[in-house]
Amino acid sequence: MAKALQKERLKSFSLAGKVAVITGGAGLLGAMHAEAVAGAGGAVALWDIDENGAKAKALKIGKASGTLATGMRVDIVQPDSVRDGLHQVLETFGRVDVLINNAAINPRVSRENPAWSRFENYSLDSWNREMEIGLTGAFLCSQSIGAHMAEKGRGVILNIASDLSVISPDQRLYRIDGLAEELQPVKPVSYSVVKHGIIGLTRYLATYWAAKGVRVNALSPGGVLNNQSEEFVTRLEKLIPLGRMANPDEYKAAVVFLCSEASSYMTGQNIIMDGGRSVL
Repeated sequence: MAKALQKERLKSFSLAGKVAVITGGAGLLGAMHAEAVAGAGGAVALWDIDENGAKAKALKIGKASGTLATGMRVDIVQPDSVRDGLHQVLETFGRVDVLINNAAINPRVSRENPAWSRFENYSLDSWNREMEIGLTGAFLCSQSIGAHMAEKGRGVILNIASDLSVISPDQRLYRIDGLAEELQPVKPVSYSVVKHGIIGLTRYLATYWAAKGVRVNALSPGGVLNNQSEEFVTRLEKLIPLGRMANPDEYKAAVVFLCSEASSYMTGQNIIMDGGRSVL
């Protein structure tokens, strides 16, 4: 009896027979999310403007998991491109069950031109581009794919936010000793605003489509190791109760949980996985 119950519970984490679209699929975390879905038995379509990168990641994921995986060039800020991408997914797989809105610009703070990121200097072009990718892209993909899923009466949207969706950047992480205050680099304002906005979109859609069988949640990762400088890593790890940054694959289980029936009674929530940083 206990073994049967355990097997049934584990079955709820399966994504077999499901199809997931992952935006920003050629990037570091986009590929990790796709690996998580494929590892749980789901098929994946990686969307990115970097078509070659998306196809290369999809080929690798498909070979490793034995599931169907494809890479597509989709410009998520162009409505026609998003609609064409959905049509291509439906032609290829016959269905779509999960949308992971992962695409975003995460600007690296520059030591060569540190003052560019300061609020007083931040360009309107940079602001608009980051809002376009991180928020408008999520809006358009949710509008197209989410509406399709709502029409079918089933589906999951997972929005990838950040620990900076619930806390502000600690600008001490980016300081350069000996540099004048007005020249000190900072995390740009746009990233935090985008990620706070993603949480707002999550909550709105969760109630908007609740009666249509579409669940919408967010995942807020903390800092991920990705060839940052030793100085930056050391500074950040001092702010994290667990004492380290995340490995790129440490969010996979959370992605599977949020995309599967294991989270069937959860919607409108933001799961924060940041090593405890946001509770300080």
